[in-house]
Amino acid sequence: MAEGKNNTNSLQEKMAFIESILFVSKDPVEPEKIMNYLNIFDISEFEQIVSKMDAQYKEDTRGIFLKRTGGGLQLATKPEMHFSLKDFFSIRTSSRLTVPSLETLAIVAYRQPVTLAEISDLRGVNSTGPVKNLLQKKLIKISGRKKVPGLPALYSTTKEFLLYFGLNDLSQLPSLEELTEMLEEAEQPSLFK
Repeated sequence: MAEGKNNTNSLQEKMAFIESILFVSKDPVEPEKIMNYLNIFDISEFEQIVSKMDAQYKEDTRGIFLKRTGGGLQLATKPEMHFSLKDFFSIRTSSRLTVPSLETLAIVAYRQPVTLAEISDLRGVNSTGPVKNLLQKKLIKISGRKKVPGLPALYSTTKEFLLYFGLNDLSQLPSLEELTEMLEEAEQPSLFK
């Protein structure tokens, strides 16, 4: 492929260029940015290219797949490869969230923007520690100030939150009803365990 903008003409060249972008980018790449560079003005044309790439990655012999996350596209390792990769690189899972942090994160995700006092009220305990932990992990951010006396900080989720949970946007969060059902099913004892 020749150097410079707009020199990708064939479907294969476009797929190779998109793959190259996704390979070198550590963050998801917005489709609009790729479309603008390739002068693709029709979203259906772009989706056709992405679908063809996706089909190639879905082959059993591939170790990666095309993931839609954080509002963009990213190449990621297939979940079935994680154990082998973890073993190969001797990765230790040390970045797990505590139960208080998960509770706090769920409140922020579903009620955002929300204040520390509102989080603590919903949890029934002081939530300063979990909020600080989530801020340090960049899963939540201060998104403004509530127009009440004291002007308390308002907390919202971040792009890192979407990436951490593999979501493309907040609309992919399960509804509160679905979440309640999942939690109730998890608490039910099974005769077969």
